[in-house]
Amino acid sequence: MEHWSAVPSRLPDGAPAPADGALPADALRALGRRPFGIYLHVPFCTTRCGYCDFTTYTAEELGPGVSRSEYVDTALLELRLARHVLGDAAPRVDTVFVGGGTPTLLPAGHLAAVLRGVDELFGLAPDAEVTTEANPESVAPAYLSRLREAGFTRISFGMQSAAPHVLRVLDRVHTPGRAVEAVAQAKRAGFRHVNVDLIYGTPGESDADWQASLDTAIAAGPDHVSAYALIVEEGTALARKIRRGELPAPDDDVLADRYAQADETLARSGFGWYEVSNWARGTAARSRHNQLYWTGGDWWGVGPGAHSHVGGVRWWNVRHPAPYAARLHGGGSPAAGREVLDGAARRLEHTMLGLRLRDGLPLRDLSVAGRDAATRAGTYGLLDRRALGDGRAVLTLRGRLLADAVVRDLTD
Repeated sequence: MEHWSAVPSRLPDGAPAPADGALPADALRALGRRPFGIYLHVPFCTTRCGYCDFTTYTAEELGPGVSRSEYVDTALLELRLARHVLGDAAPRVDTVFVGGGTPTLLPAGHLAAVLRGVDELFGLAPDAEVTTEANPESVAPAYLSRLREAGFTRISFGMQSAAPHVLRVLDRVHTPGRAVEAVAQAKRAGFRHVNVDLIYGTPGESDADWQASLDTAIAAGPDHVSAYALIVEEGTALARKIRRGELPAPDDDVLADRYAQADETLARSGFGWYEVSNWARGTAARSRHNQLYWTGGDWWGVGPGAHSHVGGVRWWNVRHPAPYAARLHGGGSPAAGREVLDGAARRLEHTMLGLRLRDGLPLRDLSVAGRDAATRAGTYGLLDRRALGDGRAVLTLRGRLLADAVVRDLTD
């Protein structure tokens, strides 16, 4: 779940993308001014979780013409395309993030091959952060050691809950204890930075269930925790069960209480929030790749459905692995569409994402109306009044609970 910016659940309309993937000269000139990352999307899962609408496919859903064993070779073709398109402007890579799906369904050697490809084509920065997501049941000590030897520095486990009945509602196949074991194994393999993903607000989850999940995650010893409210996406198995009345819909008041419970528990255990849904034990434990998304950095997204952003140009790949592979093997780009962000759109995104960060954003970045709205938000307890006095818009805890509404008020 940590890669939320790179693979949205649906592709926007946009405009047609060039068949060769070419970018405007202005976009290339901007390269190197901001951090640059590579995102690799691995679209394979053993089973489909009931709440998931990411670009993922089980073996039954893939259909003919798609081979998991050949996927890395196809991904390397897109990396070569990226290097060709970026040309002499291509910067060294500061962060690599492998998400899914379940990346660790691929052999460790395949993930290592992608990382070698990134280094050979672009060059990895000496202090590059290299992350992979993993389901707890899909890794073993030897596998984790191979990833660490290949250069992976960070791993993110999808724990979601410590309550067996909550995992069943989410259609998760691991047992609660397996996530704890996986964190311990990753640390023994040499991973300094380990994240645990949690979901709150699942139908049937109690206050005690959520507290047990938080306590279990903290006791496992990660240095980063991501906690997301359950979102019921149309077209998922969970949405169908709720529509049929088999499960109740998540309650907004309960979700707010769960968030406050998480923030208090994590803060008490030495975790500080740095983005609305993310807490870390110190600056070094923060996800640099996700911060790249939130602060307007550049990245190339490799894989079906992956999104990219370079110099104000955003594009997205076709969703299914079969046409994705066909385009690349045919010598073309897998991009399905793109958009060129104008100044107003970039300022809006800067405001929307910046407000979600602990550091907030300078009031000077807001319009006159936005600064007036920030003053009102401070009066209502949604923005920190001391920070406002210092010229910054920073969400309070209450403001984080109503972050979307605050963003709307400050950007209208």
